[in-house]
Amino acid sequence: MTHICDRSAIELATMIHAGELSARELLDATLERIERLNPQINAIVTLAIPEAQAAAHAADEAHAAGHPLGPLHGLPLAVKDLHDTAGIRTTLGSPIFADRIPTDDDLSVARLRQAGAVVFAKTNVPEFGAGSHTFNPVFGVTRNPYALDRSAGGSSGGAAAALAAGLTTLADGSDMGGSLRNPASFCNVVGHRPSPGRVPTVPAGDGWSTMGTAGPMGRTVADAALMLSVQAGPDPRSPIALPEPGSTFLARLPTRLDGLRIALSPDLGGRLPVDPEIAAAVEAQAAVLTELGATVTAACLDFTGAEEVFQTLRALAFVLTGDELADTPPEQIKETVRWNIAKGRALSGTDVARANALRTALFHQVRTFFTEFDALVLPASQALPFDVDLEYPSVIDGTAIDNYLEWMRAAYFVSATECPATAVPAGFSADGLPIGVQIVAPHRADLTALGIAHALEQAGRHFEHRPAIVTELHPAEH
Repeated sequence: MTHICDRSAIELATMIHAGELSARELLDATLERIERLNPQINAIVTLAIPEAQAAAHAADEAHAAGHPLGPLHGLPLAVKDLHDTAGIRTTLGSPIFADRIPTDDDLSVARLRQAGAVVFAKTNVPEFGAGSHTFNPVFGVTRNPYALDRSAGGSSGGAAAALAAGLTTLADGSDMGGSLRNPASFCNVVGHRPSPGRVPTVPAGDGWSTMGTAGPMGRTVADAALMLSVQAGPDPRSPIALPEPGSTFLARLPTRLDGLRIALSPDLGGRLPVDPEIAAAVEAQAAVLTELGATVTAACLDFTGAEEVFQTLRALAFVLTGDELADTPPEQIKETVRWNIAKGRALSGTDVARANALRTALFHQVRTFFTEFDALVLPASQALPFDVDLEYPSVIDGTAIDNYLEWMRAAYFVSATECPATAVPAGFSADGLPIGVQIVAPHRADLTALGIAHALEQAGRHFEHRPAIVTELHPAEH
């Protein structure tokens, strides 16, 4: 048996549709779990209980009346505190917006509600989503459910920690430099960075930007795919929205990989320092993939230009969305945010033009690489979950890290390619810390990434290893 709060979204949706479980029962169990565990990890930062209870009641009434039910009908959903939720506080982790209550949902949130999800909470983020460690002056730090003295990652760290601890059935996230993949790796859950335009960003200050994207998180790959089936799909308000319907991601996911050609690299072709235990976990996937029928080759695509592309376009995004924030008093905005805005302000037209030229060259490098391979397996993070009191790790495998971004290169190099990538659990360190790998697929081949991740997940079944704080609550059910 598995406690109701730790069952997959697909299993719970099946139970609700069959009348074996009500939305109110599931919400009540979720709120009870939050009351017991959230004080230890601080993943959930705002609760909207009356609104959620009303939504769960309406979901049960619709079921009783025989109305058509959406794919997420009655499932509790925690929304990242960077994403607007109508009538529910959205702070961005900033004191400047500590009391902000939006009047409209972001498009992704609206789609999730329309599919029947019960939005009941917001999950913690770094201030303005800057960095892969979740802390801010409004709500404090989020702790890793597997080791309370370690980081849960970021910027979707609250989302990943909430999923791992069973505080929500599904959680949305977003990813510019690894913010879906890094926390998934740290917390033994799944995060999928979609192809740009797969989940349209509405509203958007720069509708043409391809660096940041919303995406799904779940305890399993199938749960993440179910969520993506709702989030994805075209919208006329986004100039880069992809035309395929979200229903594409309801396809049956494979458990065999016969005939696939997969490249694997523990250190991105020797470019990056990687914790030895993470490198070993990546290497170990070669045997698993071979057993599943794939042909595995030690190889990596050429990431030349990825550093400059990402750093330039990220800085450009920061100056676009936060230029006015750079002049606020120091106590109202953290130094790393101010630093990134300053980098954006210092860009010249030549800098931006060069980054776009490099991005085009990188696209063709990737295109050529994927004529030989169907996917690339890499570490989702270069570092293991680190001390929760640090802002970022200062050293990885003997190499000094100079700023809050550099330790995330394994993730943000992939962002610069605009390829989809799925982070999936791949094992644990000697100290019991989660380790994830990312499956990088060709441009717009999201289903390929999800499919390979699903096959690896089902072979390894690392998602069944729940945090001790969870198993100690219900020992007979784990």
